[in-house]
Amino acid sequence: MRPIGATRVSKPPDGSSNDDGPVLECDGLDVGYGKLTVGRGIGFTLQPRTVLTILGPNGAGKTTLLMTLAGFLPPRAGTITMHGEEVQGSSPRRMNQAGLVLIPDFRALFTELTPIQNLRLAARHGVDLGSVLELFPALQRRRKLRVGDLSGGEQQMLAIARALVQSPKLLLIDEMSMGLAPVAVESLMPVIRRVADERGASVIIVEQHVQLALEVADEAMVMVHGSVVLSGPAEKYRNDTSAVESAYISGAVLSR
Repeated sequence: MRPIGATRVSKPPDGSSNDDGPVLECDGLDVGYGKLTVGRGIGFTLQPRTVLTILGPNGAGKTTLLMTLAGFLPPRAGTITMHGEEVQGSSPRRMNQAGLVLIPDFRALFTELTPIQNLRLAARHGVDLGSVLELFPALQRRRKLRVGDLSGGEQQMLAIARALVQSPKLLLIDEMSMGLAPVAVESLMPVIRRVADERGASVIIVEQHVQLALEVADEAMVMVHGSVVLSGPAEKYRNDTSAVESAYISGAVLSR
């Protein structure tokens, strides 16, 4: 039996092989900030072109985990391996150079600039901005406006687009739906699936809209009180979220 909290992500959805090995591996990872440890014994392996959604109530340690993976917080224990190289304790700059891009819940956009200016500041050399904007028709029509004048949904589109122009191999998204109307979230979720399938990036998305996240994910992981209490294929929970709901409510340790 696979240990609880060690989720093995399935074969990429396009049927390609995983010959290049895992994008990310975490083993026995403890995470926290200040003097507080908020996540313990976290372990999972993420393969290429795979979407993993991390679910759980507020305060479960999800954001702290993403901040640790991105290099903003040092791990308390355990290992983080990216493309076969141990990277725990690396700086955000080094993690970004390795292909990891984090979209924080506050988006961190330059609101006085236009969407195009935001993208040009972030883009890696040779990236076609037009091909990225094709994913967001609504944003493309408003690309010359001041970002502060965009709707919340349009700003989130820009946050995702700005991440994509950095050619990520691993994209971390924290609470994409925060402050957005459900219709905006519904329009954004399919883009996450396309990022994996068409652009070849793996994605970890922390999300409160459980059903919408499960629709686009390959794998799901539930964190409660800093521990992984449920993990498995998203398809297993997509049509029956009772196990996920039970994990939220009770925090009981469950396995596939």
